[in-house]
Amino acid sequence: MSDIEKRTIAKVSGRLILFLIVCYFVAYLDRVNVSFAKLTMNQALGLTETMFGLGSGIFFLAYFIFEVPSNLFLERFGARRWIARIMVTWGLLSGLMAFIPNISAATGLSPEYTFYGLRTLLGAAEAGFFPGIIFYLTLWFPGVYRGRIIGMFMAAIPLSSVIGAPISGALLGFDGVAGLAGWQWLYVIEAVPALILAVVVLFYLTDRPADAAWLADDERKWLAGTLAAENAQRARAHGMSVGEVLFNPRVLALALVYFGAVACNYGVGFFLPTIVKAFGLTNLMTGIVTAIPYAVGAIGMVWYSRRSDRLLERKGHAAVALLIAAVGLIAATLTEDPVLKMCAFSFSAFGVFAVLPVFWTLPTAYLTGPAAAAGIAVINSIGNLSGFAGPYAMGAIKDATGSFNMGLLLIAGVVLVAMGIVLSLSHDRSLERTSGVLPAE
Repeated sequence: MSDIEKRTIAKVSGRLILFLIVCYFVAYLDRVNVSFAKLTMNQALGLTETMFGLGSGIFFLAYFIFEVPSNLFLERFGARRWIARIMVTWGLLSGLMAFIPNISAATGLSPEYTFYGLRTLLGAAEAGFFPGIIFYLTLWFPGVYRGRIIGMFMAAIPLSSVIGAPISGALLGFDGVAGLAGWQWLYVIEAVPALILAVVVLFYLTDRPADAAWLADDERKWLAGTLAAENAQRARAHGMSVGEVLFNPRVLALALVYFGAVACNYGVGFFLPTIVKAFGLTNLMTGIVTAIPYAVGAIGMVWYSRRSDRLLERKGHAAVALLIAAVGLIAATLTEDPVLKMCAFSFSAFGVFAVLPVFWTLPTAYLTGPAAAAGIAVINSIGNLSGFAGPYAMGAIKDATGSFNMGLLLIAGVVLVAMGIVLSLSHDRSLERTSGVLPAE
């Protein structure tokens, strides 16, 4: 690795990664805090498990519809303004979730349909944030760095639960403060950071390397040249227009792989606090115990993505991680012992979180320019449809059978199908080698 490469990557990483981790931490927490609110909200609003599963998952239907347009707007108008817009709207709507009874009384809608409506609007508001950041990272980091960089960024997913789960559990104890229930305080307090960060984004983010006054001239030149060479290489190998990428078989296959990974993440995640609470724990202890699999997942995500980068091997890493995720879910259905069940969920969490950053190196090594923005959005939007299907299936199966086991087995099957698709795809490592080889660790 040359001195200029080392200096440039260090500066870009230091400037962007921690800040983007914080932003995604807040985004993910606002998306999934409904799983903790559920512990007391369901009874307050009269929601069944099926209603909750539908309301949790309906977020992703709106997310699916608005994902591709949002990412194209980001590519056109710049990340700084578009990400700030996303954060303001999702922050406001996440806070409004606290006032479902008030909105229901004012509009005449039942609490159930008010819940559905706000979750739908929240999905539309947040659409484009995650794929937008993934696309944004391709504008700043050459291919050989993307596994670890995406891994560090996506570590915000499990970390939001490691930190957020105990906090969410504690906030449920705020019942009666200022006339609000604990689940209402949870929504209000956890919405505030998004609104604050939206303002910071406008002043802190830089859209492209050419605009980075915080890089030296030689660093800007090296980074721009390296990324341009990679993009040209990919365009020669797989040049596609935005229209072509929307129906490209490889892009659609990758979307199905992501569908399996997301089904495991959200299908289990939205109900994990309920499963843990059934061990006989308080809300606070439920939050602490629920955080354990996510802590394991965070370690797996960072370590596994760095290993994938070092070996520059993607397909095998993705397949093995998916297998681990599925085996963990199957094991969780074979025991009712709380310790063994949490060990199984932790094993599964290692796999599902480890696969995510490795997975996103596959499309970013294949797509470039506006086609990359569209392709990443297509993959993310289709994949996130399982964020609707997974929770809805889990809730409906629980209401029908009285147990989560059949739902867990269904999701494990979907993950195994995703593993099979990964193994069927080819991956050209040469498309990630332009900037040289990373040093061994």
